[in-house]
Amino acid sequence: MKPRSKKFATYVLVALGGLLLGWLIFGGRASEELHDHEGETAGVVTYTCSMHPQIRQNAPGQCPICGMDLIPVTAAGGGTGEPSPYILEMTPEAIALSNIQTSPVQRVDPENEVMLSGTVALNEQKVSSITAKFPGRIEKLYVNFTGQEVRKGERLASIYSPELITAQRELQEAARSKDIMPELYEAAKTKLRLWNLSGKQIQRIENANELITNFDIHSDASGVVTARMVAVGDYVSTGSVLFEVANLSSVWIVLDAYETDLSWIKEGATVNFTVQGVPGEEFKAKVQFMTPVLDASTRAVQVRAEVQNPGNQLKPGMFVNARIKSATQAKGTEDALAVQRTAVLWTGKRSVVYVKVDDREASAFEMREVTLGPRLGDMYLIEAGLSKGEQVVTNGVFAVDGAAQLSGNYSMMTAPANNRMEVPEAFRNQLTAVADKYLSLKNALVASDAPAAQKAAGNVLQALDKVDMSLLDGSTHAKWMQLLPALKTHAEAIQQSAALDKQRTAFSPLSNHLIEAVETFGTDKEVLFRQKCPMALGDQGAYWLSEQKEIRNPYFGEAMLSCGETEQTYREGQVMRAKEQKPAPVQGHVH
Repeated sequence: MKPRSKKFATYVLVALGGLLLGWLIFGGRASEELHDHEGETAGVVTYTCSMHPQIRQNAPGQCPICGMDLIPVTAAGGGTGEPSPYILEMTPEAIALSNIQTSPVQRVDPENEVMLSGTVALNEQKVSSITAKFPGRIEKLYVNFTGQEVRKGERLASIYSPELITAQRELQEAARSKDIMPELYEAAKTKLRLWNLSGKQIQRIENANELITNFDIHSDASGVVTARMVAVGDYVSTGSVLFEVANLSSVWIVLDAYETDLSWIKEGATVNFTVQGVPGEEFKAKVQFMTPVLDASTRAVQVRAEVQNPGNQLKPGMFVNARIKSATQAKGTEDALAVQRTAVLWTGKRSVVYVKVDDREASAFEMREVTLGPRLGDMYLIEAGLSKGEQVVTNGVFAVDGAAQLSGNYSMMTAPANNRMEVPEAFRNQLTAVADKYLSLKNALVASDAPAAQKAAGNVLQALDKVDMSLLDGSTHAKWMQLLPALKTHAEAIQQSAALDKQRTAFSPLSNHLIEAVETFGTDKEVLFRQKCPMALGDQGAYWLSEQKEIRNPYFGEAMLSCGETEQTYREGQVMRAKEQKPAPVQGHVH
């Protein structure tokens, strides 16, 4: 080789070596940097304000508008569960930053101690009004101040009555001619009896030669004079109230109960109360009456209890501090479920909690609409929507709801339309019976038992025949009449076929129509699960209802027993929402 050619070949080799060395030094680093950048982009965290979603930044801090701590919002994805507008996934960093804490749904004894205040009052059933039975002038008062104790039959006042003098003369004249005119004699005596004169007084008048000018007024009851309406010299007419006498051997305890307390108070409940005038002693009574009308000025109902009062320890007008311990009268609260008050978001129309989802790799929370019962201290009783042991967010719930709204999920203020139709409880009971027979059919198909499936389908038909359509009217009747023919047709197809594959083919549309009925009318089942197998019916996918969350596939049986997933949970009393697209996320200016 010529020297010139050798020199050229050397330059070429040096150049190739330099390129190779440069690629090794910089190319790998560039690739690594590109890889890292892509990784960061995929997991980028944007921080925003739950109250001002237009604020966005790439680092934690405080909102420039309200000063609240910004919360992280991660890009969608990364979760292993089925995407759902009800479920929000959050990173551990977001959970820690928002200080999100959960507590289990508890079963509690639905008893509550309500603290009330009120006063001691007169027992109105033991208050007597002493009235004038005849007109006249008060000549003398034997009881002249309130608070004075009197006994039954004791003199209270003396009255001079011209009318009574005239009546005495009439009696004396009639007595002289009673053998001739006995009717006139009896009428004269009756007139005096109506003026509350005793038989002895009447006999005295009849036998006396002179007239009685002053007559005494006697007490009709024993007790304390609580009011004196007359003075010496006053002229009174028939029926005028002279005195009020109250028997204090028993008194009333009158308490003010607000609307929120009414579900915990019932007649017969024990009232324990104290008064400052008798320190160290606790009294007991029973609730006897609750006023049927709410006082518009105090927004309270009066609760009344009667208590014995030996020695007149309890004085009318004393202030009372009372407590009533009783169980709520709300329906379905025996051994009830309860959550912390801080777990509930209340919009005025509906109540929402966030439930931790356990079957996901990433931390996730499901928005759940619940039916609240009465308040129990720092807790709310739950009538529908939750199960025992479920974990609900009790701290940071507003942060979770704000993140759900920013992510485009359903939130406290955004929810799909209500899909539930109101029907009588009797109809719901009958639909529940249909669902029970359906579940037996489903279990027969899980066991691949064709004869048992035929028998169970016949039971479904019998349950459908027992549904009373006359309980429905209008739109509810029209909806049921739309579903009923399809339910019967497919149940009959299963009953008439001995081939397992044909039974499973008919089971799919039967399930679809029953699911629609459950979503529309509801049932009395505590919980039902809507499950789906994507490989059923030649990979077309098919649904079914189950009483258990664990997958037991009726379309494959033992061949693929656990193939499928739970897509929806239906709970007793829970409002069903129409199936909708995921709502659009909140838009705002990104900083």
